[in-house]
Amino acid sequence: METKINNGSNILCVKGLKKYFPIHKGFFKRVTGHTKAVDGVDFYIKKGETVGLVGESGSGKTTVGRCIVRLYDPTDGRVEFCVNGEMKNLIDLGKKELKEVRKSIQMLFQDPFSSLNSRLRIKDIITEPLVIHEIGTPKERLERAKELLETVGITADNMNKFPHQFSGGQRQRIGIARALSINPELIICDEPVSALDVSVQAQVLNLLYDLQKKMNMSYLFIAHDLSVVEYISDRVMVMYLGKIVEIAFSDAIYQDPKHPYTEALLSSISKYQAGSTRRILIKGSIPDPSNPPTGCVFHTRCLYVKDICRMEIPELKATDDTAESFVACHFYKELDLKGYI
Repeated sequence: METKINNGSNILCVKGLKKYFPIHKGFFKRVTGHTKAVDGVDFYIKKGETVGLVGESGSGKTTVGRCIVRLYDPTDGRVEFCVNGEMKNLIDLGKKELKEVRKSIQMLFQDPFSSLNSRLRIKDIITEPLVIHEIGTPKERLERAKELLETVGITADNMNKFPHQFSGGQRQRIGIARALSINPELIICDEPVSALDVSVQAQVLNLLYDLQKKMNMSYLFIAHDLSVVEYISDRVMVMYLGKIVEIAFSDAIYQDPKHPYTEALLSSISKYQAGSTRRILIKGSIPDPSNPPTGCVFHTRCLYVKDICRMEIPELKATDDTAESFVACHFYKELDLKGYI
């Protein structure tokens, strides 16, 4: 995939990213194969932009996020991040350099119940990144914690409480405050609202949206629910079995999907079903990533499959001259796929 990257406006460029987990079997735990969680992914994120990453469970979304922040070491590829105007490959950085870059990249985790240390008070949870990176005095850190709690809608008099004394939505707000403590430029949001009630989801999404506009941060927003991604994302990437199958601006994805898998995901949104005479059902489940199908990874479940789909892997190609929209489908020009809006 050829993209217009390194043009000065990008904060992150991912090229050919792969993450294979070894499969060990037998008494001696020999490696007998690999689970291809991420299998050659390319994308970029601009400064101040939100890019949604959607797909079924097991598609590799979370693994992409964790490879970016080096919680997982990638098997192959490049993860380039803009540091002082220069793109640096995070894969090549040593521990000291990586620690410095991590000030600019934070991660917001899915489960607000397990992502906060239950033994620490809220003030210690929020100031922990400041302590790790040796930023400020104890007094300054405490003031920063108070400021951040107020920013995310929790009064500062709650600082001495423990996580179990808060609701799920409040815990996620505390997680956001912790992520903001060292003024990151990019936040990897790993399904940050999926464990919350619908009404609380809206509150957290509004908070993330407002904070982005205020602080000019970039988000990689990982989710399995397209209706959530619609609200917050500028562009959306659709992932299936370790590969990106479509990238487009948010409006384009919802109005005019180019990939059959995107169409199927859109059909699962309740608004779509209410105004439709048919619902698109894809049979079966996502294949085993340790033994992916030949050709197009989606051909085993695709309603429009043809012989070439079983034999040849479709390239992720630009669908227009803007170099902003891409799709991996042999027949995207011929298909008349149904949108959501």
